[in-house]
Amino acid sequence: MLSRVAASLYWLGRYMERAEFTARLVEATVRLDHMSARPAGTGAWGSALAVVMGDARFAETGQPITQKTVSQFLTLDPTNPGSIRSCIDAARDNGRAVRTALTREGWETVNSSWLSLQKRSKTWSLESTLALAESVTAQARGFEGALHRMLRSEAYWFIRLGMAVERGDNSARLVDVKYHLLLPEGEPVGGVIDRDQWTTILHTVSAVTAFRWLYKGGLTPSAVADLLILRAEMPRSLIASAEEVERYLTALGRLTGLQGEADRIARRRHIDLGRYDISQIIINGLHEFLTGYIANNAQLDRAIAKQFRFP
Repeated sequence: MLSRVAASLYWLGRYMERAEFTARLVEATVRLDHMSARPAGTGAWGSALAVVMGDARFAETGQPITQKTVSQFLTLDPTNPGSIRSCIDAARDNGRAVRTALTREGWETVNSSWLSLQKRSKTWSLESTLALAESVTAQARGFEGALHRMLRSEAYWFIRLGMAVERGDNSARLVDVKYHLLLPEGEPVGGVIDRDQWTTILHTVSAVTAFRWLYKGGLTPSAVADLLILRAEMPRSLIASAEEVERYLTALGRLTGLQGEADRIARRRHIDLGRYDISQIIINGLHEFLTGYIANNAQLDRAIAKQFRFP
């Protein structure tokens, strides 16, 4: 496989995963702002920007942080490279470049996601924002379903690798921002707002039911962090993403004969995560742990590009 084809497949996976995560984040933030015991307001929308590293770019627009301005920025703003529209545009561009490496169902899912966004009205409303988020989430699930029916070739593994790398990064940023930015000043830890926000985090990663199955002691920050970092049963946890990355790199190594620093980083990270417990992580500094993971993920991304000679 040509290196440019491999790179396009990898980034197709990353952009589709990023679009789905952003859609889930917007939907969950709307839920927090409108359906919790008390509206979360500016703090919740500011934190949504921080999760996707869009706060600095949003500040450049000069707009106030409101539900309307931030949700528009995160969904349909073509000037925001992290918006859902921009991610789907980039995913389609990468998919079109490697059209022959995809199944018909895989390509049609990406293309239909793009087409549906072109038809979206620019007139903002809460209902249209929620409809868009639900549509993108459903289309992302359709894309993943199409992947399951693909031949287990290099194309399949590169897409899955990109998705797993992106998923771990998103989960780490989500937990980190919650711990440091989300709780409004003066609100008690463990209070109504705090519980609503942690529930919103679980909604973002579709883990409300999973949490109730696995934890009988009620909703606590340490339990949510444990679920999203160290529980391998949880597909969006850091350790589950790390295990997937290691497995996909191994599969690609067998097919391409290319192994190297990316494999070593992935293997070491998976082993290290398996040695932790959540109390140890919190005592040593959750923020430091998560920023370390994010930095390691960026190092892994660079190693993958070098190992497979991405242009």
